[in-house]
This record gives sequence, C-alpha cells and structure tokens, in this order.
Amino acid sequence: MKIALLGYGRMGQTIEKIAIKRGHSIVLKVDENTTNYDISVADLAIDFSIPSVAFQNISNCFTNNVPIVSGTTGWLDKFDEAINLCKQQNGAFIYASNFSLGVNIFFELNEQLAKMMAALDTYNISLEEIHHTKKLDAPSGTAITLAEDIIKQTSKKNWVLDVTNNELEIPIVAKRIPEIPGTHTVNYSSEVDTIEIKHTAHNRMGFALGALVAAEWLVDKTGVFTMKDVLGL
Repeated sequence: MKIALLGYGRMGQTIEKIAIKRGHSIVLKVDENTTNYDISVADLAIDFSIPSVAFQNISNCFTNNVPIVSGTTGWLDKFDEAINLCKQQNGAFIYASNFSLGVNIFFELNEQLAKMMAALDTYNISLEEIHHTKKLDAPSGTAITLAEDIIKQTSKKNWVLDVTNNELEIPIVAKRIPEIPGTHTVNYSSEVDTIEIKHTAHNRMGFALGALVAAEWLVDKTGVFTMKDVLGL
C-alpha cells in the first residue's frame, strides 16, 4: 500500500518505521513546510498533523478519493462537516481519538464499568490524563472519549477541565510532563472505597500500529467507521 503521512512529527516517523516493516511504502510526507503536494499519488493517507490543518487534510483526501485515517485531536468542532463531506464524496474515513488497540479495549471496559456504576450515586467520578509537554490540546481526545462514554451511561451531563463542584459534571485533570506518551485514569471514589481503571502507554508504538491496522482494514471500503468496526467490538 502506498501511504501518505499527513504530519511528520514523532508519530508520523513512528508510523513510517512500522509501515515499512509491514511491507508498505511511504510516498508522501507532509509537514508544516510542505506546499502544493498531490495527495492522489497515495492509496491511503494517515493524518497525525495539528488541529489547525486537520480538517483541510481530511477534506483534501475526500475530494481526491483517497481514504484517510485520522488521529489528530482538537478539531472536532468540524467533525460533522467532515462526516457529511465524506458521504457526499463517497469517501472512506476512520477517526479515532486514540488508535492504540489497548486503549480501544480500555474504552469498552470504561463503558461497561459506567453501566455498572450508574445506579450508585455515592461515588464521585473523575478522570486524569497525563501527556508529554508537546501535546497541544487539553484535555486529550482520549480523555474526552472516556468522559463522553460515561455520560452516555450515567446521569452526568458534561465534562469540564479541572475541578468542579457541580455533581452533574465530570472533572478531567490534564497534566503535561516531559516524555510521557499517554496515561489515562478513570476514578470512582466514595467514603468507603475507590474503584479505578487505568491505561498506561509505554511508547508510541501502540498508537502507530493501531493506525496502520485501521488503514489496512479501510482499504477498498466506503463510509465512515470507528475502531469498533476495525476490531469487531
């Protein structure tokens, strides 16, 4: 498969190494200094760029009939617009706040735990996420996904960054520490005990591998998909 990398930072470089090992070729590397590139040379694009250009990258792929897998967070105010454009152009699209196979299993655990805890109003729910200092958005897209999945299953109404006194809100604490790939913790705390689930990424390899697994799955498909489709969850 001929792959275009939209965003050639540390994640893009990690994807490149794994892609080559899996027999793919990188035909295009796009960073902030790249202009006037032809996305149509690729069979598929993988986007790990920055929030300000992600929607443009995705739209360009749809216009040129190039399937795209995107893991860029912080642009979701235009997500519905991207979905509509994908359908209009008969494109192929997978977005995930986190492509790690382990994290996507963690998402499922989080939803199941939220279902079980929904009727127990003695527990306070909180989330914490820790990432490297170069991460631009806060809270992380993964933390937002975790919070939104809890909201679906409980009486909580929304999430907020940092602390809150509103019982209908889920507080998310975001920390930035050098060289931390990503740690996410969901905490249910009461006067008598605490229930906690946690995912800790040891490096970026899991994110990159998951993105490539999604890309390989997306080939020859049309529509909008998620990692649940890729993993059959």
